[in-house]
Amino acid sequence: MTDAQHRRPTRRRRPSTTARVGGFLWRWLWIITAGVSVAGVFYGVQLDRVVRGKFEGQRWALPARVYARPLELYASRPLDPEQFQAELDRLNYHQVENAELPSSGTYQRVGDHFLLKTRTFQFWDGQEPARHLDVQLVDGRVARLTDADGGADPALVRLDAMLIASIYPTHNEDRILVRREDLPDLLVNTLIAVEDRNFHNHFGVDPRGILRAAYSNFQAGAVVEGASTLTQQLVKNFYLNADRTFQRKLKEAYMSLLLELRYSKNEILEAYANEIYLGQDGRRAIHGFALASSFFFNKSLNEIGIPETALLIGMVQAPSNLDPRRHPEAATTRRNLVLDLMVRDHVISAKDAAQAKTMPLGIAEGGGRPVGSYPDFISLVRRQLQRDYHDEDLRSEGLNIFTTLDPLVQATVERAVPKQLSALEKSHQMKPETLESAAVVTSVDQGEVLALVGGRKPGYAGFNRALDTVRSIGSLVKPAVYLTALAQPERYTLTSGISDSPVSLADGDKRWEPKNYDRRVNGTVRLADALARSLNLATVNLGLSVGVKKVAETLYQLGIQRKIRIVPSLLLGSVSMSPLEVAQMYQTLAANGYRAPLRAIREVVDAKGQPLNRYPLAIEAVIDPKAAYLTGWAMQGVVKRGTAKWLGEQLPDGMTMAGKTGTTDDMRDSWFAGFSGDKVAVVWLGRDDYKPMGLTGGTGALRVWAEFMLALANEPLSEFPPEGVVIADACGRTKIPYIGSAPRSQNCGSSDNNGDEPIKRRTARRNENGESSPESADADAEPVAESVAAPEPAPPPKPKPKPKPQVEENNTFMSDF
Repeated sequence: MTDAQHRRPTRRRRPSTTARVGGFLWRWLWIITAGVSVAGVFYGVQLDRVVRGKFEGQRWALPARVYARPLELYASRPLDPEQFQAELDRLNYHQVENAELPSSGTYQRVGDHFLLKTRTFQFWDGQEPARHLDVQLVDGRVARLTDADGGADPALVRLDAMLIASIYPTHNEDRILVRREDLPDLLVNTLIAVEDRNFHNHFGVDPRGILRAAYSNFQAGAVVEGASTLTQQLVKNFYLNADRTFQRKLKEAYMSLLLELRYSKNEILEAYANEIYLGQDGRRAIHGFALASSFFFNKSLNEIGIPETALLIGMVQAPSNLDPRRHPEAATTRRNLVLDLMVRDHVISAKDAAQAKTMPLGIAEGGGRPVGSYPDFISLVRRQLQRDYHDEDLRSEGLNIFTTLDPLVQATVERAVPKQLSALEKSHQMKPETLESAAVVTSVDQGEVLALVGGRKPGYAGFNRALDTVRSIGSLVKPAVYLTALAQPERYTLTSGISDSPVSLADGDKRWEPKNYDRRVNGTVRLADALARSLNLATVNLGLSVGVKKVAETLYQLGIQRKIRIVPSLLLGSVSMSPLEVAQMYQTLAANGYRAPLRAIREVVDAKGQPLNRYPLAIEAVIDPKAAYLTGWAMQGVVKRGTAKWLGEQLPDGMTMAGKTGTTDDMRDSWFAGFSGDKVAVVWLGRDDYKPMGLTGGTGALRVWAEFMLALANEPLSEFPPEGVVIADACGRTKIPYIGSAPRSQNCGSSDNNGDEPIKRRTARRNENGESSPESADADAEPVAESVAAPEPAPPPKPKPKPKPQVEENNTFMSDF
């Protein structure tokens, strides 16, 4: 055997201990790294689901915004220069001295001549474009409406609608959403210069930016530049909380990378501009640049200039500590630092910055809040909304609600009510704050509620008397009695003679014996005169003749929905209603029998401007228009020569109005309801404790009614009767309307009786039409003697115990509100 064959095999050298440990660690490091990577991927998938879920879903709970009806401009429209300027001021238009208007939302006034630049506004039926207008007012009307840039003259222009209320989410965040293309370049460039100079180049996290910001802040000796990217700030505010922990910062960075991976820079900028928190208004949190611009400056975002832009961007750093209302010096210092950064990054010139530094902060009071305070009207709006929407939808879906409120009419009514109540208290030697009142104004043809006041302090959100005070209406019911009779032209005309004679009807063990205010009887009187003079006996005799049940049916047709007790005292107003219900009744009368259910809402659209529920007109012919016209003509007699003659003496030449006074027992309630050619108005006046006040409808509510109605632009009543009504001279009078043809002279009544002739007393238990007398009335009916309304005008009150408030059942009228 050779030496090679006899050589023993060599053993492999065993690895050293160090090598074995190193290999072991590398294997486990690889396993851990792989595990962490897998976990990171799964965690990233989970975070990505969170990022996409919120960013692509409903990002914010948006408040519902409630708007008044817009002011419409057109040739010949009645409009006083002071009213026009007041409306522009309410809309936060800014008055300037020269004719070179700088931006939308500005105007110049020289006497009755206005130049203005309107704003773009999205209505339910389309967008109203911004316009440059030349408006000339002459004698309280629009004499000229032209395009100031030389374009085609518009036939009609709607100004932007006035925000009157917001219904906030439960967390009280408020914001006005703005799209990326609507963000001013000046704002975007300043934001990037101050908060994230490398925004367009990084992927959510910018290490170089962190180092650069630290260096800049060190040089300035203060925090002048942010270290987090805009994407990181958005993630922190939108998804996370403000905890300063390493875990939260890692999560923020990871989600920022995912956000940048999924969405464009413009989408991120848009979300940031709407999410950023910029201040506090009581419990309301101000989010987004658009709302902040309105809140601090009373300007839309495209109306602010260099100094305002610098202030808004500067506040991003610390909104509370830099609040310009509470810390103006700190806010000014920060604004000026931002102006320097704008110069550094060539956003503006050094000259512009120097000029901007000399400007005041320009903070406006009341900015961003609803204009005015209309709690009574908003209460009506909410009652109608709650019929169609859940409360959560109102607080989160960003609905835009366009209402019927006319700010010009509302402002006039709000001035009139406290003014006249104070004057009445002084003239009748009452203690201040004794009287209360409610007023409702609607349009005639459409039934839109133009104004609503629920008390003498209109902006106070207390008891809403316009909706919730239910009081006996007294003589306001009488037009329904006469309407019922005139609907039977074969029996009654305006010149028919009706009996103004005593009535005595059994009422249990008592008798119901109504009286005229002067305790006299007038024999046979003409029907129209009986209504004008508000004669109780004539009205009761007429009502018993046509039937109490028929009168109740007429009230239902006029729009009353609460249960009415069929008792004779109904003829003098024992039924109780709210002022809003009375307004519905008189709207139907004013519209010649065409009932338009009263409405406070025109349209509702979602946050994207898409129409949702519509509230169209629902006009219904419920009363013979010929009989309604005759009743309205007779009610003009109330104003010309009857219980509201004082009003007739105040009317300007050519103006005609109709109405009815109403007073209840011992003058506890004073009413006036009336209408012009285009407006219906109802006023109630009384005391909350139900005590007598010594004011009739003519000496109380009528004075409040006239104070605002005579200050408003009104159309006179139409002189053209409906088809089937003829105008004739008859019965010694001229131009009397009749249905069909004028009566023969022997059918005419008389208005000359002096009340001295003997009259037979009416004592029937059941009238000729089969209507129940008091003793045969429904068992649930109230005692007639306790619900009789006083005549108009009433005598001095007699002391009586305080009555209990009447409680009416089955009222469905407010189910629509």
